Amino acid sequence: MKPANIKALKFAFHDGGRLAAGFKGSAGDCVVRSIAIATQLPYLQVYEDLRSANAAYADLRHDKLARRLNATGASPRNGNHRKVFHEYILGHGFKWIPTMKIGAGCQVHLRADELPSGTLLVKVSKHLSAVVNGVIYDTHDPSRGGKRCVYGYYIKIEGVDH
Repeated sequence: MKPANIKALKFAFHDGGRLAAGFKGSAGDCVVRSIAIATQLPYLQVYEDLRSANAAYADLRHDKLARRLNATGASPRNGNHRKVFHEYILGHGFKWIPTMKIGAGCQVHLRADELPSGTLLVKVSKHLSAVVNGVIYDTHDPSRGGKRCVYGYYIKIEGVDH
């Protein structure tokens, strides 16, 4: 039972257009899904953009791990390079707001009274979720009853479209 003082976010199931794009089964594609939801871009467009950007990033970095992931068929359905999706999100008119500092502990939780309204992409441990005007749009509710720590969030800058 959650304490009465926690102002929970509402939750609405949304797969970001994954099923409509022809994808089946489960996948670790929270980055693609949440970006598609927050930007209102088609799932397949975000998927392909990130697939190309991840491959280019791996080649550019000459990173052994990145090359190994690409060689094993890594795709946006099972992970994305943080730098790649960070730049992609910023390029679509969002601004990054960090909410954690080293040694400071959790300052912001995934709850209505600790996040601003607007269109957000919220980074929590091992997950990215879209939150639009106080509603979590995802395939599951990641809030843990308002106790989930937010590492930071991207907020849509009004009037900026890309």
